[in-house]
Amino acid sequence: MNNIKTIRILLIGLMVCFFTSTVFSQEQTEEKPDKPVRKTFISTQLIDNQTTLNPSKGGLELMIQHRFGIVGNGISDLYGIYSSSNIRMAIQYGITDDLAVGFGTEKDGKLQDFFAKYSIFKQTKSDRMPVSVSVYGNASIDAREKEFFGKKYEFSNRLSYFGQVIIARKISKRISWQIAPGFAHINAVDRVESENKIDTNEKEFQNDKLTLMTGGKIQITKKMAFMAEYNRAFAVTKTHFWQEDIEPGIALGLELGTSTHAFQVFVSNFDKLNPERNYIMNTNKFDSDGIQIGFNIRVQF
Repeated sequence: MNNIKTIRILLIGLMVCFFTSTVFSQEQTEEKPDKPVRKTFISTQLIDNQTTLNPSKGGLELMIQHRFGIVGNGISDLYGIYSSSNIRMAIQYGITDDLAVGFGTEKDGKLQDFFAKYSIFKQTKSDRMPVSVSVYGNASIDAREKEFFGKKYEFSNRLSYFGQVIIARKISKRISWQIAPGFAHINAVDRVESENKIDTNEKEFQNDKLTLMTGGKIQITKKMAFMAEYNRAFAVTKTHFWQEDIEPGIALGLELGTSTHAFQVFVSNFDKLNPERNYIMNTNKFDSDGIQIGFNIRVQF
């Protein structure tokens, strides 16, 4: 009789242990999230475009973008390095791990831009979420003198906007790629000098463009990657013959980086550091008369 009681107690104990371990295992599985992939991109900037990466919550990032002159001038100005250059400095702050806001200032056009980027989805290791998706937008102010905008000056002439949906995937340990449709708008698209007076001429460029970029990186070593970008603008309204010289943007470069620092050196036929102006107003071909050497420096604190 005592043996039967002992067996019953052992069976009940085993059942309790099995049930407890099963519940505990399920709780651990439920609490353990499907982690996002790491290092899809090292920098928040690919070359001329944003990536899906944001600073971490509470993180502060400094971005320096520099563009030298046209390389076609040859050795006389060291392939554009001695030419007049353009520079932009920006800071952005991670409000959360998914939301960052920032401010930048650019030499050409005295452009002041305010921007934000939000991560909607992040690619997971299990591939349950196969891509990362972020939205990016900016509003820029042209801070040049009032006289630059002609007789019919309005403050709204200074404003421009850009928005983009960025879809990225880490294809393998070495290859990451992204595609990003967007929209660019500039209120006052062109100014020309005529008889020492500056007038607005809206025939040269359109105010609005649909945009599309694709680009990515191939990791060469642990800290070095090859990068490439292709950027195209599409007319929203019917184009005319004087608008057919808008050129797509192409950029090729190398990146050296860690989780908090990145240095990129490249060639690009985009000579501006503001996305809406690059997409709407670029007339440089990807040849010796159109490309410039540039570099980006990203530091996260």
